[in-house]
Amino acid sequence: IGQSLFGQEVYSNLRKQGHRVVGVFTVPDKDGKADPLAVAAEKDGTPVFKFPRWRVKGNPIPEVVDAYKAVGAELNVMPFCSQFIPMNIIDHPKHGSIIYHPSILPLHRGASAINWTLIHGDKKAGFTVFWADDGLDTGPILLQRECAVEPNDTVDTLYNRFLFPEGIKAMVESVQLIADGKAPRVPQTEEGASYEGHSEEVQSALWFAIHNWIRGHDKVPGAWTVIDGQSVTLYGSSMLAGQVPAGQPLEIDGASQPGLVTKNGLVLYGADGKALLVKNLQFEDGKMIPASKYFSSGESTSLDLTDDEKKMAEEIRSIWKGILSNVPAIEDTTDFFKSGAASMDVVRLVEEVKQKCAGVQLQNEDVYMATTFQDFIQMFVRKLRGEDQEEELVVDYVSLKVNNMTVKMPYQCFINGKFEDAENGKSYDTINPTDGSVICKVSYASVGDVDRAVAAAKEAYEIGPWGRMNPRDRGSLLYRLADLMEEHQEELATIESIDSGAVYTLALKTHVGMSIQTFRYFAGWCDKIQGKTIPINQARPNRNLTFTKKEPLGVCAIVIPWNYPLMMLAWKSAACLAAGNTLVLKPAQVTPLTALKFAELSVKAGIPKGVINILPGSGGMVGQRLSDHPDIRKLGFTGSTPIGKQIMKSCALSNLKKVSLELGGKSPLIIFSDCDMDKAVRMGMSSVYFNKGENCIAAGRLFVEESIHDEYISRVVEEIKKMKIGDPLDRSTDHGPQNHKAHLDKLLEYCEVGVKEGATLVYGGRQVDRPGFFMEPTVFTDVEDHMFIAKEESFGPVMVVSKFKDGDVDGVLQRANDTEYGLASGVFTRDINKAMYVSERLEAGTVFVNTYNKTDVASPFGGFKQSGFGKDLGEDALMEYLKTKAVTVEY
Repeated sequence: IGQSLFGQEVYSNLRKQGHRVVGVFTVPDKDGKADPLAVAAEKDGTPVFKFPRWRVKGNPIPEVVDAYKAVGAELNVMPFCSQFIPMNIIDHPKHGSIIYHPSILPLHRGASAINWTLIHGDKKAGFTVFWADDGLDTGPILLQRECAVEPNDTVDTLYNRFLFPEGIKAMVESVQLIADGKAPRVPQTEEGASYEGHSEEVQSALWFAIHNWIRGHDKVPGAWTVIDGQSVTLYGSSMLAGQVPAGQPLEIDGASQPGLVTKNGLVLYGADGKALLVKNLQFEDGKMIPASKYFSSGESTSLDLTDDEKKMAEEIRSIWKGILSNVPAIEDTTDFFKSGAASMDVVRLVEEVKQKCAGVQLQNEDVYMATTFQDFIQMFVRKLRGEDQEEELVVDYVSLKVNNMTVKMPYQCFINGKFEDAENGKSYDTINPTDGSVICKVSYASVGDVDRAVAAAKEAYEIGPWGRMNPRDRGSLLYRLADLMEEHQEELATIESIDSGAVYTLALKTHVGMSIQTFRYFAGWCDKIQGKTIPINQARPNRNLTFTKKEPLGVCAIVIPWNYPLMMLAWKSAACLAAGNTLVLKPAQVTPLTALKFAELSVKAGIPKGVINILPGSGGMVGQRLSDHPDIRKLGFTGSTPIGKQIMKSCALSNLKKVSLELGGKSPLIIFSDCDMDKAVRMGMSSVYFNKGENCIAAGRLFVEESIHDEYISRVVEEIKKMKIGDPLDRSTDHGPQNHKAHLDKLLEYCEVGVKEGATLVYGGRQVDRPGFFMEPTVFTDVEDHMFIAKEESFGPVMVVSKFKDGDVDGVLQRANDTEYGLASGVFTRDINKAMYVSERLEAGTVFVNTYNKTDVASPFGGFKQSGFGKDLGEDALMEYLKTKAVTVEY
């Protein structure tokens, strides 16, 4: 019994769990459109009832009660039910009725519970599944869940991040508990209980924190104050951390001190001296402006229109006239809202103008910010001419003299073509692993920043020039971006080296060099993405043509790891952009700097605003929100298997977004006695120690044939002793620091476990005695199949070696495949028949024969089993970011 997308998801998940839904009672169709719950139930053939009410004048309606009783329910499930259900319905089923309520009962009983959670400044939000009784949200508790309230959470972010996805799971879990006879009934306490009505009914913020009051009322009904004698509604509040920017004072009635109109918005102060930032203001006449423009909103210079623009203005005047039919004539001074227009009229105006004047980017907010006809035309012409897009990129660099150059590093979030601080003003330190020093502070993106970035990407895809661009022109921009990366390759490699610990020469050749190659490769694909014509059976006398089209998915999210910061960005972003999508990318929290430098270069290359957005921050906040966001259609992730599983789950529960995952590995390398020993030693070491072992396809386990085992180990140790460990910017360095301290500590613990389990530590296993996060290249032998280090990935410079009996090809293959991972593998032998036999039977996405780490931009890369699915690189990668549409024409 209920409605909404939430109700639909609960219904669908209950059916997936094997529960039988005998009937759905929901609200009547509105404007000919059924509620999502009704749509899903009707599709499944479940009986659907759409009574407008259950009772009249307090008495149950007999025909409604009869219809309900006829379905024979054993339990009523009521997710977000807005109707008043009679008690003879509540109590009728064998197991009674359960209800979802979006607060931690007994707090915030009644309507607008999420709003009140924010308005009261609760540290925790949550929901309750409870047994219905004759009170208002007073029944016994079956299950509760809670989450922390972030400083800048809104009703939308709380709902989308936690209350919606976790609430669905909780309702399904509750039903299963009831079915199993294990559902508790915990009486609600009246201690601490509260009841609040609709938030619209409360008129004053006197008892509440200003920030909480504004965000609790964001959008509807809106929090307001008095400025210069008129009521002004405030939208988009975020807490300010750090220094308040300079601005012009503005008197606010009742405020403890004047506000400040700054370049970022209106700063308001509370009685406690803390500050918040308001993004937009709306006046009594309906006009909305950016808060930063309060003192300059009427100062723009009037444009002289060309003859063609005057014709367009008259066409728009006729659109206004069609909407404002009560107005005798549309004058320049005619105000859209004072003439009686409402919110639906705004939508109609925007869509009619966009239809009439294709290519103009127009949003509902533009109407609120240009309410008179004259202002609207001026705004429209500026957009038509592209004058609103001519802002020069402003970058507040951190400059550092290093590696015989001055590197200039952006450090802020990159959203909609601009670098800006995180919404909440938070930042964090990014560390140089060579000595543990702080490189700079980097913006720490919030959930609100994610939402803004996704909105920018969506707008860029749907109405921006990127979506309308000729594919060949799109390729030209990507070529230009690759050229700029090449021009800045030494700077990029230096940043990569100090931020990730990569040896500079490797950063220059691989981290940066392959990134450039990747963008050039996919730039060439832009105008070669095509479908097929397919012969089908003809229905005589008609003829048919069927063809397929490859189309972009829309807004994509990309979450990348810290081992190859720029290269992982390139591997996923280049294919994503070549396919015509827009993206929001989260770099690893510990290595954000090359991604932000890349964002700067993308603007210089001419990539339109909103196409690329970069958000440094935590995976738990930014990554989770990207997984949950309903406007994202695809998420590409490289990282650990446990996090990949969580992402996949969140993507499925939110909007079933497409996912590609490149996850953990434990790649086997088999070295036969008939190998080229010199090459096997050299490449075997590279398979483990390349990029300090922080390499997803690193050989996690070497199987060496018994007859050459001792010689092989001896030669490896001999070569390790020649390796130079030191400053990654020193051109002669072979082995740099591990990426960050937590990872170094994990590697040292990994080695301790190996020793305790009985493996032989032949070399290394210790931290190097010098500043920074350096670890000795390490070799273990006598590693048995059951040991921890034989099964788990180290992701560091640790060679794990096991013997196998001479000639036992099938035996070593069985051991090599005895892993849950399947990312890469390798074999060294001079026998081509043996090489082909082994390569056919190794269960991995990539097999190297007599080489290792030989990846190329044209060759697909990805794993099997718990190493994930989907491909990076090659033509296969494009398919990850495209959808296929089939079109059949009868003629």
